[in-house]
Amino acid sequence: MAAPTAGRIAAIETLRAVRAGELADRALDAAARRLDPRDRAWTHELVYGTLRLRGRLDHHLAHHSSRPLDTVDADALDILRLGAYQLLEMDGVPEYAAVSATVDLATRYVRRAAGFVNAVLQSLRRAPAASTFPTLEEDPVAHLATWGSHPRWLVERWVGHYGPAAAARLTAANNRRPELYLRALGVDVSAVTAALAGQGIETEPFELLPRALHVKGGTAAAALRAAPVIVQDPAAGLVVSFIGDVPARVVDLAAAPGGKTMGLACDSPSAGRLVIAADVSSGRLDRVLENRSRLGSLATGVVPVVADGRAPPFRSAGLVLIDAPCTGTGTFRRHPDGRWRVRPDDITALAELQRQLLDGAAPIVAPGGLLVYATCSLEREENEVQVEAFLNTHTDFALEAGDGPADVLDGRGMLHVLPHEHGVDGAFAARLRRRS
Repeated sequence: MAAPTAGRIAAIETLRAVRAGELADRALDAAARRLDPRDRAWTHELVYGTLRLRGRLDHHLAHHSSRPLDTVDADALDILRLGAYQLLEMDGVPEYAAVSATVDLATRYVRRAAGFVNAVLQSLRRAPAASTFPTLEEDPVAHLATWGSHPRWLVERWVGHYGPAAAARLTAANNRRPELYLRALGVDVSAVTAALAGQGIETEPFELLPRALHVKGGTAAAALRAAPVIVQDPAAGLVVSFIGDVPARVVDLAAAPGGKTMGLACDSPSAGRLVIAADVSSGRLDRVLENRSRLGSLATGVVPVVADGRAPPFRSAGLVLIDAPCTGTGTFRRHPDGRWRVRPDDITALAELQRQLLDGAAPIVAPGGLLVYATCSLEREENEVQVEAFLNTHTDFALEAGDGPADVLDGRGMLHVLPHEHGVDGAFAARLRRRS
């Protein structure tokens, strides 16, 4: 039997690291760093596809397994998932190779389970259609947890909030491969698109945000070299445009990795504008420094500062942005490991951190200034409920409508970008004006 390919070894090493708490992108970078670009792309598809469709794969595997999956060794189960994804989703992998190479991987990592892995995958190979799924009409939650491949507790929340049909569209949107978007920086967006086109990078503007450019041909690395752009999903860009006019002094209290910071500083650069990019992690601020260095004169007003946003050591500013740490339930398409990492208790814990950040930010908003609160979560406790609680305890602030297309604003002018409605990540934002 042929030895497992380097790509499959990198894939299982990535999944092992994810189980240990590492983020998938960082784990894959470490595991696949020696692969050539073609093998790395193949491994990325295998890892991210397996994470994205884990619930669906587990339903298939459970139908063909002689014992419950929760009793299977963790390495063996992840190896089974990798094999099932190759069998069911990767047309370029011959069935015999998907099985034999996966069994070889099991022999390397968990030898005692190799026979079991072989038996399960051979059964799946012979009769994949026998893995029947509950239908949306019969049992919406079971259907969306298995075929829709999301944790059951989260599906229950979404079915209750959005209804079964919309929840089905949301899980389907999360299971699509994310597309590459750039944000054009500087005053002249047409000059940016022309510079990209000159390097063979074909783009088209996103309907709701002209600064957001959908890359139809070309790579992110080439685009970053060709023009003043950052890689940014349109949902994050809509948060920046929602803010409106940017004053002379800005504090971004949870800035890293800095995409929104660069938008505030560079979209309409003005002499003397100061954008303080604060984050509690000096390591995360390295990304801000990299972008500032690459963008040159456009970003000279960006000043990274290590600081805890719960007790910010800054003078008052006309704009304070809190892009708050959150469950990230709006970004599961881009970060499929997140759906399996987040737990119900995380919503409560993160809501408390968000409250502390809002309480810390309030005193440094200048009279008449603006506090913008944003998340990439879809959960009400982190969004509308958080805003209402803040307004109840900070009577010197009032909610006001933000800038943006009507399609992404609710009846009170808060921003709601939804993956199943707008085809991009999810985002929320609210503008809170401090009375003069």
